[in-house]
Amino acid sequence: MNSSIPWSLIMPLLILQLILAVVGLISLFKAEATRGPKWLWAIIILCGNVLGSVAYFVIGRKDAA
Repeated sequence: MNSSIPWSLIMPLLILQLILAVVGLISLFKAEATRGPKWLWAIIILCGNVLGSVAYFVIGRKDAA
């Protein structure tokens, strides 16, 4: 029985998660205002995996208008 991890399936997800977290944090620190405290959004982005970054982009960012 082969119990090795299928890295060819997992690696793209890890790369996507890393890219989203980095882009989310850069966007967060450049934003003048957010919906909620910036420190909380940083924790959500870092601990929420892909969903934390997506939640920031959908809910956390305030419109520039």
